[in-house]
Amino acid sequence: MIDHDVIIVGGGLAGSRAALEIVRQNPSLNVGLIAKTHPIRSHSVAAQGGIAAVLKNADPTDTWEAHAFDTVKGSDYLADQDAVEILTREAPDVVYDLEHMGVLFSRFPDGRVAQRAFGGHSHNRTCYAADKTGHAILHELICNLLAKGVTVYDEWYVTRLILEEGQAKGIVMYHLLDGQLAVVRAKAVMFATGGYGRVYNTTSNDYASTGDGLAMTAIAGLPLEDMEFVQFHPTGLYPVGVLISEAVRGEGAYLINSEGRRFMEDYAPSRMELAPRDITSRAITREIRAGRGIHPDGTAGGPFVYLDLRHMGKDKIMSRVPFCWEEAHRLVGVDAVHEPMPVRPTVHYSMGGIPVNTDGQVRSSAEDLVEGFFAAGEAACVSVHGANRLGSNSLLECVVYGRRTGAAIARYIQTRKLPDLNEAHYLTETTSQLETLLNQDGAYRIGQIRQQYQDTMTQYCGVFRSEEVMREGVAKLKELQKLYAQVRLDDKGTTWNTEIVEALELRSLMVVGEVILTSALNRKESRGSHSREDYPDRDDAAFLKHTLAYYSPAGLDLAYMPVNIGMFQPQERKY
Repeated sequence: MIDHDVIIVGGGLAGSRAALEIVRQNPSLNVGLIAKTHPIRSHSVAAQGGIAAVLKNADPTDTWEAHAFDTVKGSDYLADQDAVEILTREAPDVVYDLEHMGVLFSRFPDGRVAQRAFGGHSHNRTCYAADKTGHAILHELICNLLAKGVTVYDEWYVTRLILEEGQAKGIVMYHLLDGQLAVVRAKAVMFATGGYGRVYNTTSNDYASTGDGLAMTAIAGLPLEDMEFVQFHPTGLYPVGVLISEAVRGEGAYLINSEGRRFMEDYAPSRMELAPRDITSRAITREIRAGRGIHPDGTAGGPFVYLDLRHMGKDKIMSRVPFCWEEAHRLVGVDAVHEPMPVRPTVHYSMGGIPVNTDGQVRSSAEDLVEGFFAAGEAACVSVHGANRLGSNSLLECVVYGRRTGAAIARYIQTRKLPDLNEAHYLTETTSQLETLLNQDGAYRIGQIRQQYQDTMTQYCGVFRSEEVMREGVAKLKELQKLYAQVRLDDKGTTWNTEIVEALELRSLMVVGEVILTSALNRKESRGSHSREDYPDRDDAAFLKHTLAYYSPAGLDLAYMPVNIGMFQPQERKY
């Protein structure tokens, strides 16, 4: 058995920032960090646009209160306002801390950190490193935590959370290299496993974003919060789904339909292309539905609209958003200096997740906390995003709440001893699970079932939703779940057996997908990213509350938790 004071699952921004904070607070602590890829290949590295903070470099009239209001309004008033206050108050400090670590932010000519416009923000407050901001931050964090002596287990896949008598005691993990199993025991366990975009068939998320931490939490009997709120990013590159950063619109790009018109004036005239993502995604979807989308041959009635950068000029495109130009050129052969990019909404971000308090401690219910279990980042739901996240607040959440959760863990374990657990029991159980997968003589390859599952989620729980459609979707998911026992693995070996990991990831997707769709079916209103055609209005009287969904193979139980309302009373959301 491997022992650590703290074990962190996930090598992205939230996990690495937490690890760094723990050893900053107490250098004697023995911290382990597990990543199923190499940590610098975590999906945080793909974050392009920036990190929001009131530095006042671009706009001296900006305030943390304005940032908080924009965030709460953007959330359609479902964000917990105590958590939002922490996020926005601490933002400048964490950005300066990153800069002192060595993060190479883009600069204004006078040397100050550059800031630009982003959707839903009323001031130019998004700090950036060209359009590779996540890449710049994550590399520095990993270098710093390695220098501090954190043990990194890269390319290990965590198969289960060990939760006994309401206490997290450790995890079981599988080594991709040689099939070795190990039990890790710790005084505190933290999940920072990222999102679940791969539940859908078109997503900006990488192949590793399969919701494993959320699924393990749900299987252990703990709730997931607000899973119905899935963000569709307006500008996924057609047809591949890769993200074209909001930074491109922040720098001045236009969205145009088949008539060559900037259609956002019909949907959000005050903000145009910089409206919040849920509003912009619905606008694009409506334009396509109305026949004003564009075909690859340029004619009307097609499946995408154009993102037009041509008026920005080559110098600005190549200095401010070079990676986005490169992606379009490499993947679909479009030179954005001379021709517009084809875009349509793509699944991008998980507002919901593992419910936590503002110290990152996981909730077992609206009132109770789980001993020894913490979470942060996209995998968690402290609810700073509510029903819709504003761009450049996700990197901020990872760093603010990664740091805050790390500090809380360092305090928490001062009085804790290593728990007792039966290593042999968990090794035997996991070995049996893997042998069952390897030995079952099924009729289906993993990819077949995964594709059907992703297609079903996309078709029945997309940008627009309705009761009839979602009920049909739940029934289809149930049928597909029965096929899991008929999966066939062709690779029976132990060396780098990616099929085993894919089979375990498919289990994660199936759990998470059912929670999303069931939670969505039961929220009979439209709020933020959750848009019901049969309930088009927001209903604060009935649904100004968080969903808590408890999973079991027999079905889901739903409970609800109040929203923390502070400075800002809910009002109509218009832009």
